[in-house]
Amino acid sequence: MTAVFFYHLERQPLEQVLPKMLVTSLERGWRVVVQAGSDERAEALSSLLWTFDDEVFVPHGTRTDGLAELQPIWLTSLDENPNVANVRFYVDGAPVGAVDGLTRAVILFDGADEESLQRARAEWKRLRAEGHEISYWQQDEHGRWQNRAAGAS
Repeated sequence: MTAVFFYHLERQPLEQVLPKMLVTSLERGWRVVVQAGSDERAEALSSLLWTFDDEVFVPHGTRTDGLAELQPIWLTSLDENPNVANVRFYVDGAPVGAVDGLTRAVILFDGADEESLQRARAEWKRLRAEGHEISYWQQDEHGRWQNRAAGAS
């Protein structure tokens, strides 16, 4: 079964959290797909990865760039895996498809958006019922991620 991590964004926006998580993923040798809610959002996240830190290079691509199979990080709005990623991030309410076969699925959701919260709760129930190992993460007052709930079905 796949490890599924739910990250409740309350203290920092996606634009601050996602780049750091992607850098960590690369450091672990993972290939990643980031599924956003739209093509426009995938392109915006691509631009963010070029500019978020002058000291860090995050190799990535989108459909506009092409050569998906060469990209360690692929940003898309589709349920696709053209770079043979073993980790998948779902952001901006992107629909969570099958996560079987992944090392990790990461669902980042906006704590200030009631629709996002309801969608995350529904996915938690579905994925737990499927037998995946689920964990729920929140940031403490110092910005460190804390595992607030974990377990399989």
